[in-house]
Amino acid sequence: MTREELQEKKEMVFAFISSKEYKPMSMREMRGVLQVPASDRKMFVQVLDELTDEGKIHLDAKGKIKTVAENVLVGKFMATQKDFGFVRVEGEEEDYFISGHHTKGALDGDKVQIGVDAHSRGKRKEAEVLAILERGVEVMVGTYSTSKSFGFVVPDNHKFTKDIYIAKADTMGAVTGHKVVVEITDYGSENRNPEGKIIEILGHINDPGVDILSVIRAYGLPEEYPDGVMDQVRDVEEEVAEEEKAGRKDYRDLQTVTIDGEDAKDLDDAITLYKEGNLYRLGVHIADVTQYVTEKSPLDQEALKRGTSVYLVDRVIPMLPHKLSNGICSLNQGVDRLALSCLMDINEKGEIVGHSIEETVINVDRRMSYTSVHKIVEEKDEAERKEYEALIPMFELMYELADILRKRRFKKGSVDFDFPESKITLDKKGKPLDVRIYERNDAHRIIEEFMLAANQTVAEDYFWQELPFVYRTHEVPDSEKILQLNAFVQNFGYSLKTGAEDEIHPKEIQKLIHKVEGTPEEALISRLALRSMKQAKYTVGCEGHFGLAMKYYTHFTSPIRRYPDLQIHRIIKENLRGKLNERRVEHYNKILPEVTAEASRLERRADDAEREVEKMKKAEYMEQFVGETFEGIISGVTSWGMYVELPNTIEGMVRVADIPGDYYYFEEENYQMVGEHTHKIYKLGQKIRVTVDAVDKILRTIDFVIPENEEGD
Repeated sequence: MTREELQEKKEMVFAFISSKEYKPMSMREMRGVLQVPASDRKMFVQVLDELTDEGKIHLDAKGKIKTVAENVLVGKFMATQKDFGFVRVEGEEEDYFISGHHTKGALDGDKVQIGVDAHSRGKRKEAEVLAILERGVEVMVGTYSTSKSFGFVVPDNHKFTKDIYIAKADTMGAVTGHKVVVEITDYGSENRNPEGKIIEILGHINDPGVDILSVIRAYGLPEEYPDGVMDQVRDVEEEVAEEEKAGRKDYRDLQTVTIDGEDAKDLDDAITLYKEGNLYRLGVHIADVTQYVTEKSPLDQEALKRGTSVYLVDRVIPMLPHKLSNGICSLNQGVDRLALSCLMDINEKGEIVGHSIEETVINVDRRMSYTSVHKIVEEKDEAERKEYEALIPMFELMYELADILRKRRFKKGSVDFDFPESKITLDKKGKPLDVRIYERNDAHRIIEEFMLAANQTVAEDYFWQELPFVYRTHEVPDSEKILQLNAFVQNFGYSLKTGAEDEIHPKEIQKLIHKVEGTPEEALISRLALRSMKQAKYTVGCEGHFGLAMKYYTHFTSPIRRYPDLQIHRIIKENLRGKLNERRVEHYNKILPEVTAEASRLERRADDAEREVEKMKKAEYMEQFVGETFEGIISGVTSWGMYVELPNTIEGMVRVADIPGDYYYFEEENYQMVGEHTHKIYKLGQKIRVTVDAVDKILRTIDFVIPENEEGD
């Protein structure tokens, strides 16, 4: 049975259960009333199971099927280190608070059914867990400890607050201090610990690399490729065959460069640029990955399963095997490569007045780094200019065009949050040697502008062709969050202009970011503005990109490392070859909703894993500085304490109980801590000296305390 047929059955059964004539009945009774033949019993059970999982129906205490009441919702349970938690319901901005007495034993990540308390007091909506519909975690990473007759695992996930009991027969020979992967066999209850069995020993907690490997396992990031994938990769040639070049536009004679970081190996975008009269002829050439990753092949299925490459501090977990990502799909210097190219004619105002999207063959003249281009154009480095003399006119033209595009983009209201990124240097054993701000220069921004132009051009082209496509969407911020942001920035003398129903144009956010530039509160207000926005995602509808102030936007430029780009390349190529017939259009309309939802989920997983590893290595780096004092900026204030960020991007917390000299309370409307008797104030953006008090690498926490002589405002 197809998915569409199953959906029809679900709608029919739900309509029956929702009708006024319906009287609660058991599954067997319903099967009789609906005259479900024996051959369809399995399908009927699936229909009821899915309706239950979706939170539309439930079984009462007598086993009768009923519709779920209006105050019953389904969401994801998010535990805390305390006994309470929250439930996030899709489509709702605010989470539901679940007290410790009403969790029903739900664990972090579980899909739960909740009953909403209509009489919730205070600002937060409250609810109780009615049922656990689906467990969010089946395996857990943690540290093993043994006793005489059994063992237990302390989970790395600090939101999983119970130790996992391990019977002696299920330890795999683990000893105290081993990092292990545990399969949970019994989730326990509110009063009983979960039980499990060890399925993998990663190594001792102090062994090099075990810490990052633990994060990889905890997030379920696939490292090894299945045999079917490697069999397919073995058949891929090292160089482009002559017959593969046939029928493509040949741009091998154009001066072509790639510009990336020094250590980049998967080079998926190349640039050509020259000027004719008043027109800039910009070519953004993207590796034609779909030539080698064909639809429904083992490579394609594995790429969809991974969704994206994951960039951890000491390694990359690529979406595609190295033979492709660093080889035939990488636009390496001096070799013919197949590309999908977006060629744009841009006038001196930065308007794209003409474009074409073509299957091409290119040959990169030089593989450049951001550092080298920066030296050539901005620092006028003699040795570097001599080495790349023939390319200097093109680099200078790149700076010229990028500046025009950037100014035009800003004029429309595009917002740039240029937060400092961290560069963490490790030794051979994985120990952090240094943490500093990753230096970005205008060479980075050139490539960003050209990629933005290509992404926008391709999105608009396919929107007007009314073909199935994958767009990158950034929704308009929630009006309540904008009101909160506006109320906060008014404390600093700024304001945001909103329209009807408190709607906001991105230009207002951009103006605010520009006004605070160079002020003590810059980082703070920029962060709060960013937090007021929604998370970007992949969608089948062209819903616009608020942050970029673009009506049409997609991800076209990185098919080596992002599945959505690979997916739209496949659509574009079919369209260019005249093969996007009604049957194929229907095919894409059917698969793209699931592709976009899964790609968005896997992107978040990758972001979370990257963030976890970074936090862990930053904590490990700060272990050597316990007792030392640094100057930082208050980057966040909550009811339980203040976050302080050091100049090298490392953030730690001063707990409210550790603020000396008075009893301090959180003044929410002004995001500040206030002394009850002294009236001293600690506020966002304020410079402050802090001493490193304690570090926990496992929990990824850094605790600061304020020296006794440090004064608030």
